[in-house]
Amino acid sequence: MPEGDAVHRTAARLRSALDGRVLTRSDFRVPRHATADLTGREVLTTLSRGKHLLTRVEGGLTVHTHLRMDGSWRIVAPGARVPPGDQVRLILANRDCTALGRKLGMVDLVRTEDEARLVGHLGPDLLGPDWDPDEAVRRLREAPDRTIGEALLDQRNLAGIGTIYRAETLFLRGIWPWRKVGEIEDLGGLVSLAQRLLAANLEHAGTVTTGDRRPSNATWVYGRAGRPCRRCGTRISRGEMGSQPQERLILWCAGCQPR
Repeated sequence: MPEGDAVHRTAARLRSALDGRVLTRSDFRVPRHATADLTGREVLTTLSRGKHLLTRVEGGLTVHTHLRMDGSWRIVAPGARVPPGDQVRLILANRDCTALGRKLGMVDLVRTEDEARLVGHLGPDLLGPDWDPDEAVRRLREAPDRTIGEALLDQRNLAGIGTIYRAETLFLRGIWPWRKVGEIEDLGGLVSLAQRLLAANLEHAGTVTTGDRRPSNATWVYGRAGRPCRRCGTRISRGEMGSQPQERLILWCAGCQPR
């Protein structure tokens, strides 16, 4: 699933393509909003909120989308061929370009004043103007017996982090993923590191946490299951965390992240 930095970049692409332009076409290819038509309305802006995208349009309306596992937004020339089938679930077009929302996990149309109904539950956004490490720590500490690995992925605690940054952040802090939140003294340092890692990748595609942009050297543990740790040589472990069906991939080094 795209993480906060990728979603932030997607919002920037949508702003560049749609902001300040009047829609000449809108096509909601989801049953709930199949009859909605935003043609003739100006797009005001697109914001990212954690892993959510909010496209605000004239008339007090907001198009809410979420990429989930396979979704993406693609910007193409006006009049470009739209792929057949059900992959494209939303089209927003103006005279200059067309934005195709492919395999979107969520598509909603709400009053802008009701956006909180969709994203109000989220914790501080790691890449947003509301980022507040103290608030993120407060939320994490509300469940001291929860594993830190599960707590970090809970978007109600802090919004934008996913499996890649979870694994990399915990490795860099030397924390075993199944350690209890209440056992970790410096939660502030942990969430601040996560924020710095996401921010460092804002301007380019891909995830780099080692400082080396070569694909084979970009991460410490993520994508390296069974390979030797870059620091201590211990074989990187791979497992799953969370209860079914919400279990998610986790990678760690047993040498650098001891129990």
